[in-house]
Amino acid sequence: MPKIAVIGAGMAGLTCARALGDHGLRPVIFDKGRGLGGRMATRRAEGGFQFDHGAQYLTARSRGFAEMLAGAEAAGALALWPEPRERPAYVGIPGMTGLAKHMGEELDIRKATRIQRIVPEDGHWRLDWQDGSERFDRLVIPSTAPQTAALLPEDHDFAEALHSVGMDPCLTLMVGLPTGADLPFVTRRAPEEDISWIACDSAKPGRPDGPCVVAQAGRGWSLRHLELELDAIAERMLPLVREIIGKGATVDPPYLSAHRWRYGLVTSPLGQPYLRDGAKTLFAGGDWCLGAKAEDAWTSGRAIADALIDGL
Repeated sequence: MPKIAVIGAGMAGLTCARALGDHGLRPVIFDKGRGLGGRMATRRAEGGFQFDHGAQYLTARSRGFAEMLAGAEAAGALALWPEPRERPAYVGIPGMTGLAKHMGEELDIRKATRIQRIVPEDGHWRLDWQDGSERFDRLVIPSTAPQTAALLPEDHDFAEALHSVGMDPCLTLMVGLPTGADLPFVTRRAPEEDISWIACDSAKPGRPDGPCVVAQAGRGWSLRHLELELDAIAERMLPLVREIIGKGATVDPPYLSAHRWRYGLVTSPLGQPYLRDGAKTLFAGGDWCLGAKAEDAWTSGRAIADALIDGL
């Protein structure tokens, strides 16, 4: 049984590891964060506020992803969000991280472990982190294209392909509102404006009562303000949100915070499900291979798992 390491517990990494585990393999997942899910993220704050500050919801185009979502719904990890859309939209329960936790059940996941170096060693891969080191037969890196490039040597075979991928930032604002705040909508999408998306997160199923909104800045605004401190980002985004949802709801909000997704949006995907080295021991993938949706990450992770299994 080969030793397999997966660096990253987002949608692609969890999908790959889950498929490998279902085949009887025992992959080890490393993630630098304290939680799971990557951009399937949830933040909880005092006052009964809860924010899905990354991925807002999930929809399916393919049969395989639809079946996965249906299974997660049956297990209580997802719920249908009855917002009018072209396809059924699902949200995690009790937050978007609920799906990640469901996918990660019974997997060997080592949280808060940042891989500092990857070293090829006698046909294997040695992973070094602050407090340890371990060697593996196969390595999967389902991270963003820039983060994958940073882990590998500059002259690695993947370098040109990774640098061809375009990824843009997305700045996010979380606002806790006063009790009884009246909002003019549940969601608002305006891709060309400074605030491209606003959602009343407390309107999603299974959420706490504390009224709150998540706002995401458009590409141009995010690029112009990317390197500001988070408090400064929040101070500059709040007036833009206030103009849209009304001054009364956002005067002296009980909670205000910003988050920086440096590689939040895929603008120029690779055009294939994954990268693989000549020895078929190193794989890289994620949503950046195929598109900007969670389903693209799932498709990439599943394709990597299938390739690994076929090579055994």
